[in-house]
Amino acid sequence: MTIDITTPALLFPAISLLLLAYTNRFLAVAQVIRALAGRLAESEDLDVRRQVNNLRLRIRLIKWMQGAGIISILLCMVSMVCLFVDQEYWARFAFVISLALMIFSLLISFWETLLSGEALKYELHRCERLQRLHRLQRKSDKS
Repeated sequence: MTIDITTPALLFPAISLLLLAYTNRFLAVAQVIRALAGRLAESEDLDVRRQVNNLRLRIRLIKWMQGAGIISILLCMVSMVCLFVDQEYWARFAFVISLALMIFSLLISFWETLLSGEALKYELHRCERLQRLHRLQRKSDKS
C-alpha cells in the first residue's frame, strides 16, 4: 500500500483539536488546584487531601497526553517531508509511530477522565459530610 501527502495531513485537524481539549483540561485542573489550595491550608480534611493527590496525578497525565500529541503531530510532519523527498518507507514509519502516539495519548486521556470522576466523588463525599454536620448543629441549636 502506498501513502500520499494527504494521508498524514488527515491527522492535523484531529491532533489540533485534541491539543486544544487537553489544554482546556489542564487549565480547568489548575483552577481547581488554586481553589483547593486555600481550603487545604484551612483544614486537614482527608477528602481534600485525596483530591489534591488525584489532581497531582491528573496534571502529570495531562502533560503526558499533551507530549504524546505534540510528538504525534511532529511525526506527521516528518512523514509529509519524507513523502516530499520520495522516502515512502520512512514516511510510513513516521506515520505509524504518529498513530501509535495518538492512541497512547487517547488512552491516557481516558484514564485522566476516569480520575476526574474520582475527584468529584471526593468532593461530593465532603459536601455530604458537611451537610450532615450542619443538620446536627441545627438540631442541637433547637434543643
